[in-house]
Amino acid sequence: MNEAAEITGLKMGEAIRARRKKLKLTLQSVADAAGISIGYVSLIERDKAIPTLTTLSNIAAALGVGIEFFVSRPKPHECVSYSAGRQQFLMGTSQVRYERLGASFAGHELSSFIMILEPGYTSEVVTHSGEEVVYILSGTLELTIDGRKMILGEGDSAHYDATRPHAWSNPSEQTIRLLWTGTIDIFEDRPKPV
Repeated sequence: MNEAAEITGLKMGEAIRARRKKLKLTLQSVADAAGISIGYVSLIERDKAIPTLTTLSNIAAALGVGIEFFVSRPKPHECVSYSAGRQQFLMGTSQVRYERLGASFAGHELSSFIMILEPGYTSEVVTHSGEEVVYILSGTLELTIDGRKMILGEGDSAHYDATRPHAWSNPSEQTIRLLWTGTIDIFEDRPKPV
């Protein structure tokens, strides 16, 4: 049985801890490699915090695996994504759900998801290369960029340089549905240049 199969059924934080311990890495070494605090890694491992896909990707890289090692990786093979058959996947608890909209093909630059953020969700502040577009389908999102908080409601959007520190939260009692599109290759399934 391979290691990814062995962690099936574990919560994401437990799977991260199991992988770290198997590699005999300290919390500090993973935190340093992922560019986050040791306390935040500890919270993630105890399933007390839900990392963004960017942070999870950094943790996965620090642990020598891809993001799909910790989350079920949807693989659309066609250019069309039908709502009835679209796979959803979770990050940690049920506070954040994703539906992958984009397809993978040679040369693709964009990743796109419908994200569902439950009441009380708060992300950490992140930065990464590329850009992001967020369009609110329903609910009210609190978006923070460079320390400035903005409220986005249904039909509102934001397009920003992702190297700027940014974070999201849902302080309301309603679920948020949003369309997220960005240039970061979350699942690293773009063919590498030769």
